[in-house]
Amino acid sequence: MAIKIIVKDPDPVLREMCKPVTKINSNIHKLLNDMADTMYDAEGVGLAAPQIGILKRVIVMDVGDDHGLIELINPEVIEKEGEQFGPEGCLSIPGKTGDVRRAQRVKVKGLDRDGNEIVIEGTDLLARCILHEVDHLNGVLYTDLAEKMYRGEQHGGES
Repeated sequence: MAIKIIVKDPDPVLREMCKPVTKINSNIHKLLNDMADTMYDAEGVGLAAPQIGILKRVIVMDVGDDHGLIELINPEVIEKEGEQFGPEGCLSIPGKTGDVRRAQRVKVKGLDRDGNEIVIEGTDLLARCILHEVDHLNGVLYTDLAEKMYRGEQHGGES
């Protein structure tokens, strides 16, 4: 396990479309471990593989709720409902936050580290985090969606 350097905007890797993981092996397990270590070290609530320069469809999240650490390989949003509007930040865009409109509740499916299909449902912060991290896998940053941007981090957490 290792703490990786977090790629910062405007690095072009953050705008790339990530490739699906086709084989879950020790390299993917190491990637998941390194991503979790990096996220916790940076005091974030989520991290996507492109944020450490890896163009694979892998995300990790921990918003401090009962779910604990969530690891998702090839995540796919299968349901969205409702609306929330609030602050977001990003470990790849330090020193800024922005107000973003997201679904209030989401359901996402993907694979766990053993290749089993899992479904995660989230509301509020977890829903926001899931959508933020899945956007990273598609080369979308929250700044593309923000209705208002702020300098400083007083308006929200980072993922």
